[in-house]
Amino acid sequence: MSRTTDILFTSLAPAVWGSTYLVTTEALPAGHPVTLAALRALPAGLLLLALTRCLPPRAWLGRAFLLGSLNFALFWVLLFVAAYRLPGGVAATLGSLQAMMVILMARGWLGTPIRAGAVAAAATGALGVALLLIDPDSALDPMGIAAGLGGAASMAAGTVLSRKWQPPVSSLSFTAWQLTAGGLILLPLALLLEPPLPPLSASNLAGLAWLGLVGAAATYAIWFRGVARLEPGAVSMLGMMSPVTAVILGWVWLGQSLSAVQAVGAAIVLGAVWAGQRCNRGRSGAGQVGVA
Repeated sequence: MSRTTDILFTSLAPAVWGSTYLVTTEALPAGHPVTLAALRALPAGLLLLALTRCLPPRAWLGRAFLLGSLNFALFWVLLFVAAYRLPGGVAATLGSLQAMMVILMARGWLGTPIRAGAVAAAATGALGVALLLIDPDSALDPMGIAAGLGGAASMAAGTVLSRKWQPPVSSLSFTAWQLTAGGLILLPLALLLEPPLPPLSASNLAGLAWLGLVGAAATYAIWFRGVARLEPGAVSMLGMMSPVTAVILGWVWLGQSLSAVQAVGAAIVLGAVWAGQRCNRGRSGAGQVGVA
């Protein structure tokens, strides 16, 4: 596939992740963030393991659990904490700083050069997300801010290390390893920290199926495929598609208003994502890394 096709295909993942807020608020029981994260990760991971029939070799177990923690367990828990303690716009804006973090981490771990245009695109994208989502009267909770920044850093580190550590298996198998590991980390935490789930309705089960099968298994396989093929900074910029999708779904599905400022913010985000793909484009063969 061409680089443009890879970018468009990879962008499907964060576009689908934009539905997470809608599904969580409209179709899942409240007050069980760790349990729901475990139910999103572990069944999806086990299903992919059954489909691929590819278990990680012993030498890869430590890496699989570290990546599963960074990309799923730690990231999702901090994401929920930020969502509970901050207005959604503030939490999403903090999450958009992930693109800047990836640029810096890729410099240290992969030796990827820092390009001024890429930094400018990441900063502009974060500004666009702020215009798209932040209410001027938003309250700022210190613990929520710390969780939001920690979640962005966790996903950024997971993205860069997923590029650095490329196992000789398909992206589907690589996703299966990480989802299963993340789910195994989350499961005992859910049992220790949260009460049992109430009886689940058909709507609850449909929501979990969407988040697990589509929002985790399918989309993360697409995401890790993109991580292996594209520059880390270019991939991380695509993550800004998620809040744009979330706002559009809220407007279409929930009848929420869409102001002129939000429309400008969405346009800025899309422009920054486009610019980020051009600015992060390396020379042919640059940035290719194997198992380290």
